[in-house]
Amino acid sequence: MGKDDLLRFYHDMLLIRRFEEKAGQLYGMGLIGGFCHLYIGQEAVVVGLQAALKEGDQVITSYRDHGHMLATGMEARGVMAELTGRETGYSRGKGGSMHMFSKARGFYGGHGIVGAQVSIGAGLGFANWYRGNDNVSVTYFGEGASNQGQVFESFNLAALLKLPVVFVIENNRYGMGTSVERASASKDLSKNGSPWGIPGLQVDGMDVVAVKEAAEQAIAHCRAGNGPFLLEMKTYRYRGHSMSDPAKYRTREEVQKMRSERDCIEAVHHLLTAQGVDEAEIKKIDDAVKAVVQDAADFAQTSPEPDPKELWTDILVEA
Repeated sequence: MGKDDLLRFYHDMLLIRRFEEKAGQLYGMGLIGGFCHLYIGQEAVVVGLQAALKEGDQVITSYRDHGHMLATGMEARGVMAELTGRETGYSRGKGGSMHMFSKARGFYGGHGIVGAQVSIGAGLGFANWYRGNDNVSVTYFGEGASNQGQVFESFNLAALLKLPVVFVIENNRYGMGTSVERASASKDLSKNGSPWGIPGLQVDGMDVVAVKEAAEQAIAHCRAGNGPFLLEMKTYRYRGHSMSDPAKYRTREEVQKMRSERDCIEAVHHLLTAQGVDEAEIKKIDDAVKAVVQDAADFAQTSPEPDPKELWTDILVEA
């Protein structure tokens, strides 16, 4: 992996990390309401996958979605403004953390119901198949959603029609507060598509280079008309399931071990220094990212709240 690619990965993952840390601060100050699920620790998954996509491809995910938004190129200002319920947010302050979209960036949400986005992701793949283009739908869900009935229904339809869908299981080991070992009889989730003949790979989701390579293989499979592909990303979240979760179901030592030994951003930092990139250049990226995040926080707090008339918009589409 070349220096320029690694620098881009470092920047994009660090932007997500610092943005989520700031979102956590604003939540603690009462400036973000409702639910808020942070992506801290899992940055390599979405950054690596996004690096393998082209314009026209689509992304859909669950409620742990801020990182996906930033990786697709959505502006930090608009995302933070939506988190704080402001008029300048991507959904004009009505969607909050879990429900914002950007058709221009190929991002179709943020969905609050566990597993519900998977069938929509299959629908995006169906639209591409029907139109005869070579676009791919990347459909993310967690290991906690992996045994939902609608997931298997989506597998069946995607395999039956050979839809161009990459199903991505972000296995961060804990669904809400239950470990995957206690919740899933399947011990290798990459094989969950086997009954429908869907090939799968188990990937180190803390290694952005490994993620990108696996994503390229899966996407090439879909673009060639061979049907869906399943990727299980073995990753880890450092924070609780949501901001209201004290995460008492795991030890501090477990989290600290992952942070100190397996952090995805530090891994790229080491690769950069091994290629001769000096600390001054890396610090420039750190400073630039901090400035973008602080600007987003300032913009969000000074933006106006939505006009009450917004309650009556985006409710009905007449066809």
